[in-house]
Amino acid sequence: MNFDLIVIGSGPGGYPAAIRASQLGLKVAVVEREHLGGICLNWGCIPTKALLKSAQVFEYISHAEDYGITVGNAKSNFDAMIKRSRGVADGMSKGINFLFRKNKITVIDGTGKLARGKKVEVTDKDGKVTSYEAKNIIVATGGRAKQLPSLPIDGEKVIGYRKAMSLATQPKKMVIVGAGAIGVEFAYFYNAIGTEVIIVEFMEQGLVPREDADISKELSKVYKKKGIKTLANSSVESVDTSGKGCKVSVKSRKTGKEEIIECDVVLSAAGVSPNTENIGLEALGIKTERGLIQVDEFYKTNVDGIYAIGDVVPGPALAHVATAEAIICVEKIAGHHPEPIDYNNIPGCTYCSPEVASVGYTEKAAKEAGYDLKVGKFPFSASGKASAAGAKEGFVKVIFDAKYGELLGAHMIGSNVTEMIAEIVAIRKLETTGHELIKTIHPHPTMSEAIMEAAAAAYDEVIHL
Repeated sequence: MNFDLIVIGSGPGGYPAAIRASQLGLKVAVVEREHLGGICLNWGCIPTKALLKSAQVFEYISHAEDYGITVGNAKSNFDAMIKRSRGVADGMSKGINFLFRKNKITVIDGTGKLARGKKVEVTDKDGKVTSYEAKNIIVATGGRAKQLPSLPIDGEKVIGYRKAMSLATQPKKMVIVGAGAIGVEFAYFYNAIGTEVIIVEFMEQGLVPREDADISKELSKVYKKKGIKTLANSSVESVDTSGKGCKVSVKSRKTGKEEIIECDVVLSAAGVSPNTENIGLEALGIKTERGLIQVDEFYKTNVDGIYAIGDVVPGPALAHVATAEAIICVEKIAGHHPEPIDYNNIPGCTYCSPEVASVGYTEKAAKEAGYDLKVGKFPFSASGKASAAGAKEGFVKVIFDAKYGELLGAHMIGSNVTEMIAEIVAIRKLETTGHELIKTIHPHPTMSEAIMEAAAAAYDEVIHL
């Protein structure tokens, strides 16, 4: 069977690519080996947020007295939380199936592999191989949990993020290796429902090491209050799983001292590895570097008619990035003239509590780039809405180029900031200056007022500090 486009993978890169291509009049097929929606909908973005919401509700109930409400003794039900999370994921996956039917997209079940002559060979669950041909092929096979040499994942005692969402029983004590988004989100969830959590992070900065240093310090302060222990600038040397639980050998990179931590389970949250093995790249001579497929600004590989998007190409391994890449790639294939992505204006969100959101330069990176800066910060402790909501932790920090007023970056930590960051992305896209932001009237009382106030602080015009 011949198509205009075959997409290998139906995650947040693959399924938008297929839908946009269909909208543009192309005959489209999608190859998927497991569940429609990929890791994001089934085991990543969506079900993790369901778990985090359960933890947040439990925390609200546990602290109901703070809001003038008396309730009985609240208890968390781990099995019910997991079940709810899986139900949310299943519903989203069924939604993708509906969208595919609506857009007349052919779904091919099985594992896809590139073959010469713009063909995709699909192996179904019974081992039968069927060949399909297309004018264009997009590789959107996504990523998986990265395995560290000292931390082989066995799926039982040493687990990845996928298993962490479907454990049969709640662990009493957990070591999480990696303090990026995945690590701190699971740390919040498990700590909130009563698991003792220790985070081990290789980088010196500690929690969320890729974020602005002020954000990391604030989150570390909050997590310490919650009882989450963080071992920064440390490495896991080995894990002994021969006994009932795990014995984790952790070495301080500063002192060289090693300690043994005993726990029930170890979660490896050290990042993502691209799924680029055994998909036919070598046979077609498609260029890769460190496992990532090399593409141009419109995601074309060095082989005509073959494209790649999402976690398998260089750039942030984020769902919204994959979706944006998908749409640009398909529009280029269809003969349109899309604008390439500005990778310095990609928002990053971490859904722990308090939430973290950022875009653009950190203060350190902006200084290293040679900018003369104006930096403003507004704490939520000075926000009326935050006080009323009982969410006074955190702040908004904005960084401007002192010469032209360009908004170089923004960094937020607090309640609901993952919704607020989109304002900054739009402002940067429109090249709005600091003075224009200050004069943009924000509704009162809202958390988003902190953005305007932080901008005013940068220019010594802040009212509420």
